[in-house]
Amino acid sequence: MSEIDARVVQTIVETANDHFFIVDGSGRVLDVSPGAAAVYGMSREALTSSTVQALEASGVLKPSISMEVMRTGKPAQLMQVTGTGRRVIAEAHPVFVDGRLERIVSRSRDLTDLQLLQDEYALLQKRFSEHLRRSQPGPTEQDGELDEMLEALQVRSSVMRELALLLKRVAPSDATVLMLGESGVGKTAFARQLHRWSRRGDGPFIEVNCGAIPENLFESEMFGYQPGAFSGAARQGKAGLLEQAEGGTLFLDELGELPLLMQTKLLKVIQDGTVTRLGDTRPRRVDFRLVVATNQDLASRVEEGAFRLDLYYRLNVIPVTLPPLRERREDIPALVESCLDRLNQRYGRQKLLHGSVWSELMGSDWPGNVRELENWLERAWLSSAGDVIEAPTLGQPAGHAATNDAAAVAHAPLAMAEDESLKAYLARTERQVLAALCEQLPSTYAMAGRLGISQPSVVRKLQRHGLRIRPAVS
Repeated sequence: MSEIDARVVQTIVETANDHFFIVDGSGRVLDVSPGAAAVYGMSREALTSSTVQALEASGVLKPSISMEVMRTGKPAQLMQVTGTGRRVIAEAHPVFVDGRLERIVSRSRDLTDLQLLQDEYALLQKRFSEHLRRSQPGPTEQDGELDEMLEALQVRSSVMRELALLLKRVAPSDATVLMLGESGVGKTAFARQLHRWSRRGDGPFIEVNCGAIPENLFESEMFGYQPGAFSGAARQGKAGLLEQAEGGTLFLDELGELPLLMQTKLLKVIQDGTVTRLGDTRPRRVDFRLVVATNQDLASRVEEGAFRLDLYYRLNVIPVTLPPLRERREDIPALVESCLDRLNQRYGRQKLLHGSVWSELMGSDWPGNVRELENWLERAWLSSAGDVIEAPTLGQPAGHAATNDAAAVAHAPLAMAEDESLKAYLARTERQVLAALCEQLPSTYAMAGRLGISQPSVVRKLQRHGLRIRPAVS
């Protein structure tokens, strides 16, 4: 390395906000950035006179990410608890020369800084909302257009109107929007409306449920493939979902379920603006607006090492949190009326809600939000013999309809049929339990929690048995 290159590397290490470690292939610490001393509780001189093996044994690095790279020979990302009690997110990359591991470069970031940034953003968002309320002008033609849009979304509450105003202001840009909120609050509906407001409104809106695509198929579905890329590949190849979103909006729902490998590949697409199909060496330029949604706490996922910190920063440009239905009960009447109209059209019969039902509808907390409300209304519609849906007909409080019945079905043992194999009996029992829970619970995440398995496993089981939880109409 020339003296100039050595000085460049030294400047990067000494001035970076992240805390760098440079380690040789045997684990000896060659250099660290000055700020690492405050985080790891040892002077720069003490750190550079030690090894990562010794630092892990003494509790300074818990665990050592460099040792993970030495073990696997691959880049790694994990959470560390330092000797000073700080929680940091660390990532490391191997440097090979002629196939031999010569260096490991790692960098870490104190999550205390991340928490401060999140708190600061939350404060700024609160101040912005207050500013909107204070400076709200009189009705305009644009406001009338907004009211029409919100009418289609069945929105009445002031908090949802503020969110819609924010989305309408950012729609003309290509800034990434991160939609947060509980399952069933309407993130997909607002993502579609953001797309319609944007300059890409005439382009495609590609919706991807990251939790519903099996991990072994995710790369081919997202990135596409060339002819002959793998056994069973279509003869003409296939454009992936990223390419299909060209000129429009790519909406990644259930983002927290994105596998780590796909997170790395998605980050590269965002950074480079190109995508390479499986079996191809030629990158293709893509141009789409990215909107993502999750009901998980991504910051916590970062701390757990399940979500990349650098991708989190890339996606967390304009975070928008949609409140649960229990915090905006003013929206319930419009949602109920719209859902009832759809049910009457679907089943070809005009039914009305009895006035006594409204107290239950407005009083429930609706833990499953809009999706649970719509499922409850459909059960109420179907269980009502006459043209008036009355509370006694439903038999149970709003927000909990059919729970006991479904639970009884789920727990009722099936008799084994004559000449039925154990495999067939277990499959039939599994289907019965899943079918009952589809009626009882509002989401695959709720089912996963009830069954003690992962959400992707629930999705695969439902697909295998031909079952589904009816999604909320957006």
